[in-house]
Amino acid sequence: MKHYGLIGFPLSHSFSKKYFTEKFETENIADCTYELYPLENINDLPKLLHQHPNLCGLNVTIPHKVAVLKYLDWIEHDAKGAGAVNCIRVTSESPLQAAFSGEVGVEGHDFRLEGYNTDIYGFDMSISPLLTNQHDTALILGDGGAARAVKCVLDNKGITYNCVTRKAIPGNILFSDLTPRLIKENKLIINTTPLGTYPNIDECPPIPYEAITGDHLLFDLIYNPEETLFLKKGAEHGAVTKNGYEMLVLQAEKAWEIWNSKAKHP
Repeated sequence: MKHYGLIGFPLSHSFSKKYFTEKFETENIADCTYELYPLENINDLPKLLHQHPNLCGLNVTIPHKVAVLKYLDWIEHDAKGAGAVNCIRVTSESPLQAAFSGEVGVEGHDFRLEGYNTDIYGFDMSISPLLTNQHDTALILGDGGAARAVKCVLDNKGITYNCVTRKAIPGNILFSDLTPRLIKENKLIINTTPLGTYPNIDECPPIPYEAITGDHLLFDLIYNPEETLFLKKGAEHGAVTKNGYEMLVLQAEKAWEIWNSKAKHP
């Protein structure tokens, strides 16, 4: 039996568990299970892996997408550039291989951990069909872990951006300083904050929505509710809008592809 799962804390609800459980059922995959592994401290990861020797892959969610890097033996190029991992491929490794792997990883362990960021793939594939030549500059609302995949994709596409935050961070714009002119100048606006997530559906990022036009594209990483207040306000002004559901599905399928592929070599 092959085991997969999600690490993070807290894990009160999980798209991944529901998605993979249904996938295994509908595709008659009888030898796989997907479980939640609430992990408050990332330093407990090696212990978790030893307790569950049949683990073949893990998804990683907040707050561990960055802290998990130090435990990985190999990190995919874009994930390394983003500085965040949300997918780990776990393979067995003999003690001799572990001793001479030459990688960072966990000293003396008998498993090999490969890190990927499938959020990058999911966001790229989800937003790309909607982009036009007007979307050459962007505003990223928020600058936490979720914004890292977005930044990587925009960098790869040559789209310049500014992050908008509540607290002053060098190089970022404060929400309180966000003017209608800045909204008009940036036709692509991506929400990476949790504002508007169920059950707090009456919340939205504090931006000048009156400046949004039919040339704008608003993308929200949130998928529940289907239409956040951020997207609703954008649509009322004629903007093209999209939520994060397809991105989640794409990143989940990419993770499944990675878990079932051959191990990468440094």
